[in-house]
Amino acid sequence: MAELNLHTLQPAQPREDRKRVGRGQGSGKGRYSGRGIKGQKSRAGSHTMRAGFEGGQMPIYMRLPKQRGATSKDAMPIGPFRTYTQPVNLAALEERFEAGAEVTLEALIQKGLIKNTKKDVKILGNGELTKMLSVTAHGFSKTAREKIEAAGGSVTWLRGEPVVRAKKARKARKTPVGPAPDTDTDQGAVEPAAVEPAEE
Repeated sequence: MAELNLHTLQPAQPREDRKRVGRGQGSGKGRYSGRGIKGQKSRAGSHTMRAGFEGGQMPIYMRLPKQRGATSKDAMPIGPFRTYTQPVNLAALEERFEAGAEVTLEALIQKGLIKNTKKDVKILGNGELTKMLSVTAHGFSKTAREKIEAAGGSVTWLRGEPVVRAKKARKARKTPVGPAPDTDTDQGAVEPAAVEPAEE
């Protein structure tokens, strides 16, 4: 093997000649530099289009029907995707936990109610609860929260309790202020002329 020196350095693989465009018609890549005539892809910066761009027409993520429910806005512009929470009913908590127990995500995994903590857990109000439990989860339905607190337990929100916004009251239409119209006399009416009796 030859001694490695600066004058003996060679690339690991043969270099490919760089395509030099716009260097005369004789080069084969002159005049339009391989871009053709006109069109979006002949312009500068035409290959830096955002994901999902379809030339200005309505993109497919806006043409497809959307599903109802909670979605993540972080997925745009590709399109919203459905977010999912693992549901756990009160009936399951009544069956698996003893009175006074603390219901956490780790406890739910030990009891076999959820598989992992990768997805948010929401407690639903299906079933009756007669035990005092301290439940910690990402979300609670209104019925589940009422039943837990009615049994003497407590709820803890992992993502913070949602803020309930009060509905704005509609403003009543303002009635025009002014004197009431006189119904006895009509200002626009013309009094009939007096008719004199004809002479005999």
